[in-house]
Amino acid sequence: MKKKPLILVTNDDGITAPGIRTLVKVMKTIGDVVVVAPDSPQSGMGHAITLDSTLHIEKIHIESGDYDAYSCSGTPADCVKIAINEILERRPDLVVSGINHGSNSAINVIYSGTMSAAIEAGIEGIPSIGYSLLDYSWNANFEASKKYVKKIAENVLKEGLPEGIVLNVNIPNVDKKEIKGIKVCRQAKANWEEKFDKRKTPQGKDYYWLTGEFVNYDKGEDTDEWALKNNYISLVPVQFDLTAHHAIQQLNTWSFNE
Repeated sequence: MKKKPLILVTNDDGITAPGIRTLVKVMKTIGDVVVVAPDSPQSGMGHAITLDSTLHIEKIHIESGDYDAYSCSGTPADCVKIAINEILERRPDLVVSGINHGSNSAINVIYSGTMSAAIEAGIEGIPSIGYSLLDYSWNANFEASKKYVKKIAENVLKEGLPEGIVLNVNIPNVDKKEIKGIKVCRQAKANWEEKFDKRKTPQGKDYYWLTGEFVNYDKGEDTDEWALKNNYISLVPVQFDLTAHHAIQQLNTWSFNE
């Protein structure tokens, strides 16, 4: 009898987040699920890993209890590392991260703990997907995302992914009847125009809150930002080889040894 796919589920919002509960329910219809996720929110951690302190994992009971779940004291990337090396009895066939409460489109992918978990799995050669819903609320409604989350995961299990590629999937915060489908996109050229709100403690010491506005400079209709604005689910193939291959020829014209 053929084994079901083994699916590792993680996130950056923490193991108790509603988004990961939705992702687990969907993945259980596809394969055998193991959850390894942070014991507290780790949003914006990027690809941080724990080097200067100990890591702790604890097996916990959630919902029906028909799958294994572990909380981890580390970052999302830590969760994937420790799952692969210490918890799972075999390599997972798929790693899924999310469903994140909030956008990871455009430049947000750089800062995202959700996507860093997926990228960590990709580095290990495991097909992986990061899912995000454009709603930062803890009580976000993930119902409209279920059908598409499953469809994308099934395609990855069936077709695989190109070497060195993971998928960044963002879902608009609209009713399921309004979602027009899935659009394969490029990452928009957009970023945060940041400001620091300077304040003082009661003791007179300065402190700062990071604020800012997200600005999309990209007018293309092939970007994730365009897709999301027009009620499509955006699917961006992300590579973790950061080499700017197009610049190598130009840099080789420089005189380094004169």
